Amino acid sequence: MELIINHTRKMYDVLPDNLEALLAMELPGKKKGIAVALNNRIIPLSAWAETSLNNLDSILIITATQGG
Repeated sequence: MELIINHTRKMYDVLPDNLEALLAMELPGKKKGIAVALNNRIIPLSAWAETSLNNLDSILIITATQGG
């Protein structure tokens, strides 16, 4: 199975169950300061656990950084 994460194709033996599981794999221990879009649609944090993933979904993950 394959997902496109931040414009890069990534292979998985088995897709994560939902968006929350994917983010736990990709950004372990981080939930704050993250914005996620699935197929060009912003998904709020409250919906991550119920947002399922499909083969070839496009996911954009944006993380906040400190600095100026």
